[in-house]
Amino acid sequence: MVSLFGVHSGKHGAESELIHRSRHASDPIVHPATAQPPLARLLLMTVEHEHRVHDSGEGTSRQHGLAELSQELLPDSPPNEWVDDYLPGCSRMTLPLGEDFEGSVSATLVRCNQDPEPGSALPPVLQIHGWTDYFYNLPMAYQWIGRGHRFYALDLRKYGRSLREHHTPGHIDDLTEYDAEINAACAVIAQENPESPAPVINAHSTGGLVAALWAERHPDSASALVLNSPWLELPGHSPARAAAEGIVTPLNRVNPTAELKVPRPENYWQSMSSLANGEWDLHPLWRPRASFPMTMGWLKAVFAGHRRVRQGLQLDTPVLVLLAEKSAFRTQWSEQFQENDSVLDVELLARRSHKLSRRVTIVRIPRAMHDVFASSEQVRMSAFQEASRWLRGYVG
Repeated sequence: MVSLFGVHSGKHGAESELIHRSRHASDPIVHPATAQPPLARLLLMTVEHEHRVHDSGEGTSRQHGLAELSQELLPDSPPNEWVDDYLPGCSRMTLPLGEDFEGSVSATLVRCNQDPEPGSALPPVLQIHGWTDYFYNLPMAYQWIGRGHRFYALDLRKYGRSLREHHTPGHIDDLTEYDAEINAACAVIAQENPESPAPVINAHSTGGLVAALWAERHPDSASALVLNSPWLELPGHSPARAAAEGIVTPLNRVNPTAELKVPRPENYWQSMSSLANGEWDLHPLWRPRASFPMTMGWLKAVFAGHRRVRQGLQLDTPVLVLLAEKSAFRTQWSEQFQENDSVLDVELLARRSHKLSRRVTIVRIPRAMHDVFASSEQVRMSAFQEASRWLRGYVG
């Protein structure tokens, strides 16, 4: 296969044995039933530290280090015109979104130019990525196309193809702001597919949270939601989550772009990247080894989204939630991360998923990673079969 940023490298085939079954007894995998995931614990410790730093007068200015690499970031293409994307067989379109406090903002709609078989009346699919992410997964796109759907993907503002030198990567103050690019993308899709139903939104992790909240505010704008490990709650115990939220809120009022000094391990990147133990070629700025720094404003926005989910959305839109069968948390990389969710607590996600809709289906995928559709080939094919079967029942 072509080896470009984001193109599946084919390093491991379906028959490859990527995971050794044995591990040392002194090197345990910790599951959510027995320990608090490190993310919540680190967030609580860090926001307490940031609160003390603010009181002491220390600075919290950001340094995201993109300026010297700005030549690797894409410029805006002519607005609302398709241009060739770097992914073979794809085009992209800049969706202008005006300006925010950092300057001009845009999102990027990507389209796979291959059409499904003639006569297909199935809705198009719109993919929305997660945190520190972008659209790179061509095998996923072709699976949707092979099942009769036209495929589009959206790189949200300040992510991937939409990231610019003057941006704080991934930063946003309110998740409702994403309505602008999702609505703009849906308008383009509707214009290009006038006889098709509303799109199926296929969203991952933070994108799953964004998509669910958007669907509540825009009923009938999606035929269905297919949520891949949606980030519906912060991992950890309820007191830790409440304490973290209580500390972040006042700090956000002072400096929304102040970075949380949370350690950013490379474990998940190592599980994904063809430069390490994975099978995907990833752009070094759009999907770096360590995730983007988390800002106070972004975390406050995510907390607000989680709070809304806890209250119950009760969407009329049918929802499919795809989750890994198990979670695995530890500080050092392990081969177990390639067949477990190493980012979120899947048991908590399953409980929160029932808050989304009156018609929600939860499917657990054995040996899946956090990104179910980026798991090993056999695993992701199983997930596609589940999604395709479910969609036939709900949208034809």
